[in-house]
Amino acid sequence: MLIFLFFSLLFNCTVTEKPEFIGVENIKVVDSNIKTITLSADANFINPNDVGGTLKTDDLKVYINDTEVAKFETKSFDVPSKKNFTIPLTVAVATDSIINNKSLGGLLGSLISQRLKVQYKGEIDYKVFGYSSSYSVDKTQNIKVKL
Repeated sequence: MLIFLFFSLLFNCTVTEKPEFIGVENIKVVDSNIKTITLSADANFINPNDVGGTLKTDDLKVYINDTEVAKFETKSFDVPSKKNFTIPLTVAVATDSIINNKSLGGLLGSLISQRLKVQYKGEIDYKVFGYSSSYSVDKTQNIKVKL
């Protein structure tokens, strides 16, 4: 009886496809001061499955004016079943990490115009029941910043 119940549950649950990655939206400056710029974005997904899983952002990086300035630390997000969902992608960037010899001119121009070219690039990993898959992320947006 218990074996029948196990197989019944196993075959009636949808786990046939990974959640659909819609994209990254709403890149914006949450906070900025002379020491840090805090950026946020939303990664949007649709999960058609009866089970969730987890998403990790270990391989996701942030670029400002084509210079890598931050990498996301290990963070796991629970995936809800049968639902549209968003995971927040928030990172604090030290302003001195933006400044180097090759990007100084571009940074000064950006600060004068109060606009930065921000890019989220890398992969978000999905895991459920030993199955894993990755989503490629490459979203660039020009944003306004006030220091």
